[in-house]
Amino acid sequence: MHRWTALGVLSAAGLMTILDGSIVTVAMPAIQQDLGFSPAGLSWMVNAYLIPFGGLLLLAGRLGDLIGRRIMFLAGNAVFTGASLLAGLSTGPGMLIAARFLQGVGSAMASAVVLGILVTIFTDTGERGRAIAIFSFTGAAGASIGQVLGGVLTDTLSWPWIFFINVPIGLATILLAVRVLPHDRGLGLSAGADVAGAVLVTSGLMLGIYTVVEGGTGGPGWCRSRCWPGSWPGRRPPPTRSCRCGSSAPATSPGRT
Repeated sequence: MHRWTALGVLSAAGLMTILDGSIVTVAMPAIQQDLGFSPAGLSWMVNAYLIPFGGLLLLAGRLGDLIGRRIMFLAGNAVFTGASLLAGLSTGPGMLIAARFLQGVGSAMASAVVLGILVTIFTDTGERGRAIAIFSFTGAAGASIGQVLGGVLTDTLSWPWIFFINVPIGLATILLAVRVLPHDRGLGLSAGADVAGAVLVTSGLMLGIYTVVEGGTGGPGWCRSRCWPGSWPGRRPPPTRSCRCGSSAPATSPGRT
């Protein structure tokens, strides 16, 4: 019985992780008006969550192996819940963006170890397949639920409640996880804590994700003609391309009009 309760706890945490990436999009106009976000800064409400979430998954998974997946899951949910409260109490753009960053960190910590916990709890192949299917379905539904829930909470209450709603769910998840998740002992930090490698890999992942999320948000991007290898000195000019990455005029090849 505890196994399926544990699956519910893990699915709730996964739902919050996916849901929180989309729930803010509906509330953006209200947040912009209330906190005075600039149009460019507004996109960072989403980016500040996605960058640490994607960039820290690998590191969080390794730390879960070293210190224990249960501890990592509980710590991640605690960080996410506290950051959600901070986000709801935000009084300015900087405070909200910092809280969103912390939400991404907490989500990465919890999400990185969920599947490892699932395969440990469900040892039977058939039950394991059903459990993973349920967990995957819950996560897939999170994006759609986030859009609807964000609109309902913003219209009926106010935009801080898109963050406050995570607090009771997060606390309930932590309390249930303490009771139903199995205790596990990690390998220990001495078993393979490559600090330099972790820093390099995490920095590379976060930089790559930053490049992706910022590539089409008004910056120069990578589709300007000067970014093409063919436009470098000594190279044949590339063909003319129509591209609007941060510019109102199409990019053209060097030497062409």
